[in-house]
Amino acid sequence: MAEFDYNRAISRLPRWLLALATVGTIYTLVRYGVSHAGGFLLGAIAAWVNLKLVERAARRVTTLSGEGEEPPARRGAGGLFIQFSGLILGVFVIMQVSGFSTLAAFAGFFVCPAAALLEIVYELLTLKR
Repeated sequence: MAEFDYNRAISRLPRWLLALATVGTIYTLVRYGVSHAGGFLLGAIAAWVNLKLVERAARRVTTLSGEGEEPPARRGAGGLFIQFSGLILGVFVIMQVSGFSTLAAFAGFFVCPAAALLEIVYELLTLKR
C-alpha cells in the first residue's frame, strides 16, 4: 500500500479552499445578490485565515515536540488570543458597516471543512493499492 504524504495533502487544502470560495461566491452572487456574495466571500476569507492559524499552531507543536528544526520565537497563548480577537472584531465591524449577510458569511466559513472533505475524497480516489 502506498505511503500517505501529509505535506502534499496540507499543501492542496488552500487550493481546494480557493476553488470552493470562487465557485460559492459566484453562485451566491448570481442567485442571491451582492450582499450575500460579499458575506460568503468574507466567510471564506475568514476560513482561510483560520486554516493558516491552525496550520501554524500545528507546525509549532511539531517543532516543540522535537520533530522540527528550531523552536520558533516564544509567544504565549495571549498573543494567539489577541490575534483571534482582532480577527473576530474586524469581521464584526466589516459585517456591521458593509451590510453583508451574516448567514452567508457563516456558510462561507464552511468552505474549509468542505475543502478537507474534498481532499479526503481525492486521496481515496487516487490511492494506489
